[in-house]
Amino acid sequence: MEVAVGKPEVPCLFIFGDSLSDSGNNNNLSTDFKVNYSPYGVDFPDGPTGRFTNGRNAVDFITQLLGFDHFIPPYANYADCDIEEGVNYASGYAGIRYETGKHLGENVSFKRQLEHHKVIISEITKKVGGRRAEIAKRRLRKCLYYVNTGSNDYINNYFLPQHYYTSLDYTPEEFAELLVQEYYTHIKALHELGARKFILNGLNLLGCMPHEIATHGSRDTACVDTENDQVMMFNDKLRAMVDQLNEECSYSKFIYVNTAVISSSHPLLHSNGVREINKCCEVGSKGLCTPDVEPCPERNLHPFFDAIHPSEVVNRFVAASSYNSPSKSYTYPFDISHLVQS
Repeated sequence: MEVAVGKPEVPCLFIFGDSLSDSGNNNNLSTDFKVNYSPYGVDFPDGPTGRFTNGRNAVDFITQLLGFDHFIPPYANYADCDIEEGVNYASGYAGIRYETGKHLGENVSFKRQLEHHKVIISEITKKVGGRRAEIAKRRLRKCLYYVNTGSNDYINNYFLPQHYYTSLDYTPEEFAELLVQEYYTHIKALHELGARKFILNGLNLLGCMPHEIATHGSRDTACVDTENDQVMMFNDKLRAMVDQLNEECSYSKFIYVNTAVISSSHPLLHSNGVREINKCCEVGSKGLCTPDVEPCPERNLHPFFDAIHPSEVVNRFVAASSYNSPSKSYTYPFDISHLVQS
């Protein structure tokens, strides 16, 4: 995949989500889940930044494909950055539900990320001045809003009955519906703040993560099928929500990225092409890399960097397939390249 850095195709990009997109927002939080240490960032130009992978994450690649000559800064550092070109609010181990991941310490839930976005909108409006406030609003309507959340509502909530009661209170179908209803509420709130072009990412096949296989599978388990079935319930409802939003919100565009299908079609994860399914680094009980231990040398042969997060090679593939989709099963109703032109 060649990245086209130059004049951006959109004026700004705002990013919401979890550790798949976090670029440093967890670094100063009181949590065990921060990764501003080696071997994370071993293939990133700036070294360990708080990204949960060896190099760039998927939205980093998308940022470059859109033509930005820099990565979108995390909200934690926004005071020193050009916020008019976008902000990254994503927080590792955060979810749609407020309580998700809180047994691990602090994180910034989706609702709280929206509150941070309100702060940024206020800052942008003040920056351009009162008379130009309408110009700022028009600019925000041309931006892209990238959302990738929901994974932790399963792996750090529903799949952990020792910490959360959700699996006792709700059937898998009920929980998926509950999550999508709350997701819908947050997206409508974001729309009210001026967002018009949305990228909504479905969940990966969580049951195929090394950490989930180790904790909920058996020795011969390739994937935890019951977990994947529940993920697909959520994904199907999210895609239906995209249809609903496209009907309800005039002058707005919503697309669904089928991350589960994209990721599983990567040669490293395809059943006929797996060379090394295991993680690349030595991990502790929580699935993160052990600090300062040398990772595997051939990182491009590993779909996972730690026991939870994809390696850069998979992130590159997901980004390229989302931006310029070779298959209608990857993005719906069209891909990111068509979204920016709409």
